[in-house]
Amino acid sequence: MISFNDVSIHFGTQDVLSNVSFKINPRERCGIVGPNGAGKSTIFNLITREISPESGAVVFEGARPTLGHLHQQLDRWDESDTLLSYTLRASKDIRALEVEIHAIERGIHGLEVDSRERVQALDRLGDLQTQYEHLGGYDLEVRVKEALGGLGFHTRDFERPFGEFSGGWKMRAELVRTLVAKPDVLMLDEPSNYLDLPAVEWMQRFLREFEGTLLLISHDRYLLRTLTNVTLEVDGQTVTRYNGGFDYYLRERVQRYESLVAAKRNQDRLRDQMQRFIDTFRYTPSKAPQVQSRVKQIEKMETIVVPRQASTAGRIRLPAFHHCGTTALSVRDAGFSYNGADWIFRNVSFEIARGEHVALVGFNGMGKTTLSRLVAGVRPPTEGEVLLGHKVVPGYVSQDFAETIPPERALVNVLKHEDARITEAHARTLLGSFGFTGDDAFKTAGVLSGGEKIRLAFARIFAANPNFLVLDEPTTHLDINGRRALEEELVAYEGSIVLVSHDVEFVKAIAQTIIEVSDAGVRRFVGGYADYRERLDREASAARRQASAPAASEPAPTPESAPVESAAPPSAQPSGNKKEQRRQRAAEREQRLPLMRSLSRRVAAAEARIAQLEAEQNVLVASLSDTEAKPDFEGVNRRLGQIQSELATVNTLWEQAASELAFLEAE
Repeated sequence: MISFNDVSIHFGTQDVLSNVSFKINPRERCGIVGPNGAGKSTIFNLITREISPESGAVVFEGARPTLGHLHQQLDRWDESDTLLSYTLRASKDIRALEVEIHAIERGIHGLEVDSRERVQALDRLGDLQTQYEHLGGYDLEVRVKEALGGLGFHTRDFERPFGEFSGGWKMRAELVRTLVAKPDVLMLDEPSNYLDLPAVEWMQRFLREFEGTLLLISHDRYLLRTLTNVTLEVDGQTVTRYNGGFDYYLRERVQRYESLVAAKRNQDRLRDQMQRFIDTFRYTPSKAPQVQSRVKQIEKMETIVVPRQASTAGRIRLPAFHHCGTTALSVRDAGFSYNGADWIFRNVSFEIARGEHVALVGFNGMGKTTLSRLVAGVRPPTEGEVLLGHKVVPGYVSQDFAETIPPERALVNVLKHEDARITEAHARTLLGSFGFTGDDAFKTAGVLSGGEKIRLAFARIFAANPNFLVLDEPTTHLDINGRRALEEELVAYEGSIVLVSHDVEFVKAIAQTIIEVSDAGVRRFVGGYADYRERLDREASAARRQASAPAASEPAPTPESAPVESAAPPSAQPSGNKKEQRRQRAAEREQRLPLMRSLSRRVAAAEARIAQLEAEQNVLVASLSDTEAKPDFEGVNRRLGQIQSELATVNTLWEQAASELAFLEAE
């Protein structure tokens, strides 16, 4: 469908793509990956003809496909535009058909019934209506409203003036326009940047049903893993095609990298050998033919380009955890309002234990960032209280840190600005632990990449030696490798974490507890993100069953004059109904079996862990009374405290799983 043939392009003195050739076939689902600035968006701009290659060509084989391209800039809108009217202008083809259909419909009324002009107009109208139906014009409004709801808009927002929405919500509307236009080729450049977790999951479900060709530029591993079956890696001015999804690409890239390194090593060795021969015998007449032969061989050698190795994120090494009390944070009946009348949330109470990793989830605008600021102590609650535990020191990374840091400030001064007591030597040592070595300490913040700014943010907060991290969208400026590096550090971190992120894989890996912020209030869920989603699915199923139960039990409506007969006793019911009820109960139990098995495994695992911890606890307690063995009292007591904390968590998990299992078995 789309072929890149020896395409080269550069911007200024920077070569972006050099003699690149690859092909995208119809209905393929391509994930386009690579470091920031490697040229991924340039590929989209070449396809849309917004820019032209300096050499080579981008060729569309067959009829030119319709393109749906999510731009990072908004389309123009009128002051009279509502959210709904703006998003309904999703397809220029549909809009053009609407204009022509309406023009023909108006013109037909002035033509004679059997005139040739009227017959031709009706024929043309029929053709246009067929095209309009094929493009989805008749159900466009339904699809737009469904997409707006899936991305977090309320029905009350549909008629709001479009200009009232923030930039992030406007970009969601732009995403809706792109998704519902039904293009042949759908091109999405970082579509999850402005989304929250529920919206990312809705978009993933929507894109799974898309039948055309999908081109997805993303650092979101969840989207790449679940949506793509081909991967294009853009790096080092080249594009490499991998005929498999994201996990296949990760495996094959390592093997390909090792092969390229070995091939380049051999090529360099051969080149050096030939160059030494040339240098040695350049002025020896008898060796002139051999010298010229080697010169030509070197000139004909195709340079082997080795892409940057997988770990391009720079170093992120979180300092050691500093001891604190068993409770890191207590929130008691907290509420927050900016004006004292409109409450973001109220009556919020929960605790976070030492070492607990918590994710705040929910649609944007529900108060996740506000709650994270209260937790970090950046804002006080309007009512209630937020109390830090004994020796707990918070460290806060805000989502707008990269934009608020003065671009002219040197990195060493960024740290000293946070705490005047920090010496330059200490600041440079801390910067070094986050990958800024040598003279990097005197770079200005304005020249840093997105990933480097995140590392600087962590260096800044660790100047105060925190043991309680509050992270609001820390992955926004990171590429895939950067996210993986940060994720590995946070998973191993022994301190407490409160995390807000739209990256599903990131949250799945780190969070042990979920706190949901929604219209219904703030709810705490014990367990990771997969357990949370499973719980929501069960609640939704139960709500659907409850909603349908009254309708099924109500008698059929009868005319007011007709008497309503009383229901027959159970013994008088037809036997077919009983068989149907038994079949229905069996089917429902069959549907519950996978969940029941999962809960049984969780109960068994929790019971085994409880027994293991209690056995270790008994051994340690006995060792304290053994005076001859001279036990390490400090170490034993520290371990006993850890066991008590873990026992409390595991017992809670066991109780929740056992209760849910008993409920399902009783149904």
